[in-house]
Amino acid sequence: MEGRLLDEPVVNTHKLLKEQFVSNLTGSSLLEIAALSTIVPAVVVLRKWSYGDNSRRNSLKKNDDALPGHKGSVNYFSTLAIDYLTIVLPVLLIFTVLAKWAYTCALCLVMLISIVTVLKRCQSHLSAGLDQLPFLRADISSYRVSVVLVTCLCILAVDFKIFPRRYAKAETYGCGIMDLGVGSFVVANALVSRQARNITTMSWNKALMSTSPLIFLGFARLISTTGVDYQVHTGEYGVHWNFFFTLAAIAILTSIIRIHPKYCGLVGLLVLAGYQTWLSFGLNEYLISNERNASIISQNKEGYWGMYLIGVSLGYNLFFDNSSKGKCRSTQVVKVWVLAASFWILAVILDSYVERVSRRMCNFAYVMLVFGQNFQVMSVLTLAGFISYEKNLVLEDAFNQNMLGSFLLILIS
Repeated sequence: MEGRLLDEPVVNTHKLLKEQFVSNLTGSSLLEIAALSTIVPAVVVLRKWSYGDNSRRNSLKKNDDALPGHKGSVNYFSTLAIDYLTIVLPVLLIFTVLAKWAYTCALCLVMLISIVTVLKRCQSHLSAGLDQLPFLRADISSYRVSVVLVTCLCILAVDFKIFPRRYAKAETYGCGIMDLGVGSFVVANALVSRQARNITTMSWNKALMSTSPLIFLGFARLISTTGVDYQVHTGEYGVHWNFFFTLAAIAILTSIIRIHPKYCGLVGLLVLAGYQTWLSFGLNEYLISNERNASIISQNKEGYWGMYLIGVSLGYNLFFDNSSKGKCRSTQVVKVWVLAASFWILAVILDSYVERVSRRMCNFAYVMLVFGQNFQVMSVLTLAGFISYEKNLVLEDAFNQNMLGSFLLILIS
C-alpha cells in the first residue's frame, strides 16, 4: 500500500487550481467588447483635449523663460502622474470593480465627447478644415500604446478574482477581451511593418536576425514556465508554443514569401477563406481534440498569417502608399471609420451564420472581430484632431520609448 502511494505522482494543488481558474471560460458578448473598445480610446481623447488646452495656456511662459532642469523634471513627472490618473486608473477600474457599469461608462463618454465637440467646433483650426492637420500616422502611436496598455493591465489582473472571468480567454468558442490580445499585436505590427512600407530589400538572413529576439523570448518563456512548473493552459497555444513564437513565425513566413503590399489583402483573404473552409470540413474538431497533444507539430497550429497579410495591405493603402490620391487627413479618417464599421458587421454575420468567434481556431469571424475592434479604437482616437492636435501625451511617449521593456516587465511580474 505504501509503495503504491509512493509511486503515484505528486499533484501540485496550487497549479491545478490556477489551471481551473482560467479554464472552461466562454467569453463575453460582442456588444460588451465594443463598449470596452470605446472606453479606452475615449479617455485618451479627453485627456489629449485637456492637455492641448493646458499646453497652449503655458506656451507663452515656456517661450519667455525656459524651465530649469529640476523644474522640468517636476513638470514631466507631474504630467505623467496626471496621465496615469486620467487614463490608466479609469481603465483599470472599468476592467475590474466597475465592470458591470461598462455600458453606462461607454455611453457617458460618447455623450461627453459629442458635447465637447459641439461646444468647441468653432475653433480656428476647425473652420480651416481637418486637411491642415497631420496624416493619421501620428495616431498610430496612440493606438499601439492603447493596445499595450490594455494588454498589460489584463495580464496583471487576470489572476485575481476581481477581474471578471468573462474578460479572460475563452476555452474554445466565444471571445473575451483578452482573446483579442495576440490578434491586436499582429495587426498593430502589420500596419507599420516593413512590408506595409513596401521595403523589400531585407534579406532572409536579416529577417531571421530581426526576429531572433522574439525567438529567444519564446524559448525563455518555454524554459522558465517548464522549470518552475507554472500553469500553462494547453488550449491557449498548445504545450510548447507561445505568443512570441507566433509573432516570430509570422515575420519569418512573410519574409520568405514576399508579396507586394498591394496584393497582400487579396492573398490574405484567400488564405482565410481556404482555412475557414478547412475548418468547416472537420479541422476545427481536430484542433479541439486530444489528438492535438500527440506531437509538437499538432500542438502548435496558429493561423494568423492571413490576418497579418490583410493588415499589411491596409497599412500600405491607408498610410504609406504615396502614389494614390486622397491622402488628406479627412479622407483617411473616413476610411478608418468605414473599415471599423465594415469589419464589425462582417464579424457579427460570420459569428451568427458561419462559425462562432474562436481565437483558438483563428477563424474568419475572429479575424474580422480583431480588425473591427482595432479599427474602432483607431477611429475614436482620430477624434482628438477635432479639438486640438498636440504631440503625444507624456504617458504615450514613455510607453513608445520603452514598449518592449514595459511588456516584458509585466510578463515576468
